[in-house]
Amino acid sequence: MNLNLRGRRALITGASKGIGAATAEVLAEEGCDLHLAARSAPALEDLARRLRAAHSVGVSVHPVDLRLPEDLDRLAGDVPDLDILVNNAGDIPGGSLDAVDGKAWRHAWDLKVFGYVDLTRLVYARMKARGRGVIINNIGNAGERVDSNYIAGSSGNAALMAFTRALGGRSLNDGIRVVGVNPGPVATERILTLLKAHEGKENAYADLMAGYPLGRAANPREIADLIAFLVSDRSAYTSGAGFTVDGGMSAAGA
Repeated sequence: MNLNLRGRRALITGASKGIGAATAEVLAEEGCDLHLAARSAPALEDLARRLRAAHSVGVSVHPVDLRLPEDLDRLAGDVPDLDILVNNAGDIPGGSLDAVDGKAWRHAWDLKVFGYVDLTRLVYARMKARGRGVIINNIGNAGERVDSNYIAGSSGNAALMAFTRALGGRSLNDGIRVVGVNPGPVATERILTLLKAHEGKENAYADLMAGYPLGRAANPREIADLIAFLVSDRSAYTSGAGFTVDGGMSAAGA
């Protein structure tokens, strides 16, 4: 599908792997020029080389730690004329209240929660001055399908869902759309880490997949394709909304 995105400029955080890398792939296919941000410079460079060769688009890499205010400021300054921001970086650990101490909780939220809020604040101001832009917050269905064994993630995701709705409910007054995407389990390296912590056994992934819709987790590309549609003008009347992609598990109360 041609989404008429050619020539638009997109910043994707957490772009070195998983949903971030899949989003970079689909936006490159659609002709976007990309800014890719993550901590791993080698992974970003590898992805950038592949995307430039395959799709003939401009790709810049930004090795940053989005927990650090100075890195956030530098990143926002390096990409002043964005059309699209995809907030995607995050690694909130699994565990119950007694298992996730205050230091680990704050460290995780500095990236996923405050990292989203603070980068959005910086980018939003520049988009508002230009009168246009789209911000996608890739959040996660744990904010509505809460889990006491993922308490830091459920709480953080719920906060970001509220942030997206609150900001996106008025953002079209500034020519900006703010939208949330809430995936359920996605087949990435991260899910294996979380499941081992959650279940405490090596075969947790296979056991859990048996009970999922279609017997599998979502593919990262299935999430990325939705993001690409949402940033396009085909979704121009969409703001302040969240889209859950979990095979119906949240709707079923599973």
